[in-house]
Amino acid sequence: METLRKVIRFYVEGFREMTVGRTLWAIILIKLFILFAVLKVFFFPDLLAGKSPSEKAGCVLENLTPEIPQP
Repeated sequence: METLRKVIRFYVEGFREMTVGRTLWAIILIKLFILFAVLKVFFFPDLLAGKSPSEKAGCVLENLTPEIPQP
């Protein structure tokens, strides 16, 4: 348990002493926001929105199962 406290204290003190690191973390968080929030809206639309549960099941079944070629 003491080792865990030392590790936590190490990271907390490290983040308090950062100067340039805070700017870098801000840039990283902004990038993650852009990736997950903005790009999701434009490139990954909700194709199942507004459909009934049976329509959703049919759409999922149609897209996940391969077509069997007719002989």
